[in-house]
Amino acid sequence: MSRFVLISPNTEFDQKLRLAVSGTLQGEVHTFATTVVPSQPQELFQQLSQERPEVLVLGPEIALDNALRLATILDVQHPEISVILVSEADPDLVLHSMRAGIRDVLSPTSDVAQIRVILERACQAFASRSRTNQPAAAQSPKDRGVVIGVFSPKGGVGKTTMATNIAVGLGKIAPMGVVVVDLDLQFGDVATGLYLSPEHTILDAVSSSATGDSLVLKAFLSVHPAGIYALCAPKNPVEADQISGQQITHLLTQLASEFQYVVVDTAPGLTEHALAAMEQCTDAVWITGMDVPSVRGLRSGLDVLRQLEILPGNRHVVLNMADAKSGLSVQDVESTIGVPVDVSISRSKAVAFSTNKGIPVLQDSPRDSSVKSLNQLVERFTPRWRAKAQRQLHRRVVVE
Repeated sequence: MSRFVLISPNTEFDQKLRLAVSGTLQGEVHTFATTVVPSQPQELFQQLSQERPEVLVLGPEIALDNALRLATILDVQHPEISVILVSEADPDLVLHSMRAGIRDVLSPTSDVAQIRVILERACQAFASRSRTNQPAAAQSPKDRGVVIGVFSPKGGVGKTTMATNIAVGLGKIAPMGVVVVDLDLQFGDVATGLYLSPEHTILDAVSSSATGDSLVLKAFLSVHPAGIYALCAPKNPVEADQISGQQITHLLTQLASEFQYVVVDTAPGLTEHALAAMEQCTDAVWITGMDVPSVRGLRSGLDVLRQLEILPGNRHVVLNMADAKSGLSVQDVESTIGVPVDVSISRSKAVAFSTNKGIPVLQDSPRDSSVKSLNQLVERFTPRWRAKAQRQLHRRVVVE
């Protein structure tokens, strides 16, 4: 079986693709050295003796319109097949690719290691979409994406700003592989923070039609120009009462099987929905300001969760709006909450301005100290960072 199929006359990319597969990934590469893209999937299957590939790579020198047309048809008729587009990415291309159901956009200049990572992710997506008869509880954790919850017992510390920037930052690493979910169901601001006017909300995503079909679920997601998806809060706060913790559990399980990263923005406090999300999270980002009420609130929240034994495995403590003149030091914060501070983000006019514009600061990337700190936070969720032994070492942050 040809597990991987490449359509492209570019021999250099063909060689890199074969090197990426050999020795690590099982299966063979079948290359069609042509710029002609089949108009229908069946034409492709006929050339493969009716075999269906797991991953279809639309390589360099392929006409973009033809590639998007085939990808759109495959997304409807054969959604289990992962389609990868090889092209230099720009926001418009990423947006069109997402709408066509393309799994990833890969640069033609990518090296063998980068290609291998994309292929592994595509194979995982194929496997998860093919398990139509397996219950979610039986899925292997290796097949699930990283679920990052952003939490704080107190409001006003910048959870939504952190969540949207994490999502945008990860979107640069995994285009079309990130979804941000607004679980502040009454007064969520993810739509505002991303300057979106969503046609659908989380209320649609927990409907019976979406819970039974991930394709329907993806139709309810809003596409953002930064190459990410968003699932926004209900437009009417009263609608929050129609969503249960059990529905949130199922929703996050669905999304984690479809996306490499799921970023969850939660409401202040330890609500039913926040606790349901926390049980699904692989990582928890704890946000605190540099003031006594938010620091004490975080300490109390962590104490309660330790007693409940539902703390996610990976913890990331962020000191937001940090100010050396606040009267507190990093040592004061750490001794109060009982855990190290991992990232410090100084008070920044650029962040405040970007929030008011509805364009996350990592999307604009101005020259500001907050951008460097936010990128350090995003880096903590990448495979490269997790593979380093040093990741468990704590170096005290510096507040300027």
